[in-house]
Amino acid sequence: MTRKKIGIALSGGAARGFAHLGVLKVLVENGIPIDFIAGTSAGSFAGAAFASGLSVAEIVEMSKKISWFRMTGFSYSPKGFLSNAALGAFVKDHFPVCKFEDLPIPFAAVACDLETGKEVVLKDAGDLATAVRASCAIPGVFVPVEHEGRRLIDGGVVSNVPTKAVKKLGAEIVIAVDVLASGATYWGSPSTLLGIFFQSAMMLLRAASKAHHYRADIVIIPNIAHLRPDEIGKMDEFIKAGEEAALEKIDEIKALLQSEI
Repeated sequence: MTRKKIGIALSGGAARGFAHLGVLKVLVENGIPIDFIAGTSAGSFAGAAFASGLSVAEIVEMSKKISWFRMTGFSYSPKGFLSNAALGAFVKDHFPVCKFEDLPIPFAAVACDLETGKEVVLKDAGDLATAVRASCAIPGVFVPVEHEGRRLIDGGVVSNVPTKAVKKLGAEIVIAVDVLASGATYWGSPSTLLGIFFQSAMMLLRAASKAHHYRADIVIIPNIAHLRPDEIGKMDEFIKAGEEAALEKIDEIKALLQSEI
């Protein structure tokens, strides 16, 4: 009997995206097949790296080279403080393939059209580095990425957990990983206008993310509420949290796969 195809939907979350690596590690070690991957923002980077043929161990080793300084640069543009062109160069330098059509695992990166506000799913063909850059272009921080006449920004604006995108790739069973849903205990009670703005924005993003959970058969939420999305230096903690969250769900995943055979 043929089994149902499995898709992984990896959410955005900046440095919290390192937790995706822990989840992928556990899935691979437990023989869970991965037929399709969709990623938003940080999830697009992790997903594209895995879909390109890199092992989790290789992605972890590569990720040790990541820093905000290395992945960004001043834009000198009124459209954003920073450019993430360096991120695209990093992808081209470190991924074994850089075209969608050459990927061993079908992959989709989710971005947003700045003009229309519509979800843009980049897949099938074209430049992988450009797609990852677009998916990671946080509005107001990074300059939008120009692609086929559109200005694209971070896909987290419209679909932070890309369950719809991975289903459209062909997934019949969807495992979603949401690295924002655990919340944030480090904020405390904000006392400034900026603090209130950022905490409110994160609340809205988490609520929007959870609205996409219903398409998933399994939702994995790493326990990382105490870690900030900018803490790149805590990669090992993020990865460990991802492993622990995946292990908590692994029996449920195996049972689901057995029931679908």
